[in-house]
Amino acid sequence: MRLAQAIVWFRNDLRLDDNPALRAALEGDFAPVCVYIHAPEEEGDWAPGAASNAWRHRSLAALDAELRRRGSRLRLFHGPTLATLQSLVQTCEAEAVFWNRRYDPMIEARDTGIKKRLRASGLQADSHNGALLFEPWSLQTGQGGPYKVFTPFWRKALSEWSAPDVWTAPRTLPAADAGPDGVKLDALGLAPSLSWDTGFWQLWQPGEAGAHEALEVFIDGAMRGYRASRDRPDQAGTSRLSPHLHFGEIAPWRIVAALEAERTAATAPDIDAYVRELGWREFAHHLLHHFPETPDRNFNPRFERFPWAPADARSLEAWYRGRTGVPIVDAGMRELWQVGWMHNRVRMIVGSWLCKHMRIHWREGARWFWDTLVDADLANNTLGWQWIGGTGADASPYFRVFNPVTQAEKFDPAGEYIARWVPELASLPVSARSSPWQSPALLKTAAPDYPSRPIVDLAAGREAALAAYQASR
Repeated sequence: MRLAQAIVWFRNDLRLDDNPALRAALEGDFAPVCVYIHAPEEEGDWAPGAASNAWRHRSLAALDAELRRRGSRLRLFHGPTLATLQSLVQTCEAEAVFWNRRYDPMIEARDTGIKKRLRASGLQADSHNGALLFEPWSLQTGQGGPYKVFTPFWRKALSEWSAPDVWTAPRTLPAADAGPDGVKLDALGLAPSLSWDTGFWQLWQPGEAGAHEALEVFIDGAMRGYRASRDRPDQAGTSRLSPHLHFGEIAPWRIVAALEAERTAATAPDIDAYVRELGWREFAHHLLHHFPETPDRNFNPRFERFPWAPADARSLEAWYRGRTGVPIVDAGMRELWQVGWMHNRVRMIVGSWLCKHMRIHWREGARWFWDTLVDADLANNTLGWQWIGGTGADASPYFRVFNPVTQAEKFDPAGEYIARWVPELASLPVSARSSPWQSPALLKTAAPDYPSRPIVDLAAGREAALAAYQASR
């Protein structure tokens, strides 16, 4: 007996295990027609950047390979999305469309319209939660509004914890051969025409298998000691699961379940610390849903009066390329450029340098990260930049200005992170690596091409930032 067919529309849920849309299709006795529709123009001003596209290219290839191993395949199409889905429904004689929700403002609005149109035509059209432990509308304050501070948000979340059980996709999927084949992956134009991403793939393996392997590596290594080592960029002290989470190659509840299986009295503090970091991811999506203007506007309206400095092209270029003359900042920016990722502690340091010492608006940094990070996520990117810029919900106050030298001395005490990413400074003694301009003769000998001093004097930049903050008040 031939099964009825259903469209399973993949987006940022590029996995089979723990995929609620795929599970709904199978449990509804449908043969899933697995599709991906490329329509970046429908994402408004925040269409995915170059690094994200490079990752997506490889993740889609991995998903198609896994589907083919199970007797299915992934069909790729260009948008527009609604018209493509309607055409697929007709040509495949599909009776239903299933997908997992996304929470970016433009996408939420678009998907709501798509669901209405599909249902109006008599189709079953269902969306599911495939990305979060708590959807943005599921947690409210006692007054019925959204949370604006993380600690009470997370306290409420923990009090209502009810994570889904993990689900393993069947080894064989029903064949669904009707309808068009779609286009080749290369036709989507996701992979860079010049191989600037070569260094990425020495560190990352996009796809569901890569996500599972990264989780295993974390559990066997950095999880033990995570609470203490996660702030150390000179150590492999983090999970590096963020891009896998963004592209939905692994479900957050599977990560939690795997960590809980390792819980002992010794590991409990580290597990709790990591799950709390997942909580910040949840909080970011909560804020973006309730305050959809925040990718472009200050959450705190007082900063609309803040006297940001002009976005000087030469200064920005120095920041982009890791040529500010501040080694910990330059190390972070070069790490980003070479592997598409940056340690979270260093993200805060480079962000503080931009927003406070350089006094350039956080939007400039958010845009650069958006294009260069493989884990560029609108909710996390917005929360992170508004946090460090002092403009966001539950943000670090603007008057707390990170000193990049003391940050380097505390979190990269042997200068190993600096030496790795700014190799021209590796021959300097450790005592000189975090502030080489204080040893001009050594710097001139060891690294004559490195900036002889920071593009902004540390003390003067801090004073100017504080003066601007006082003026804005």
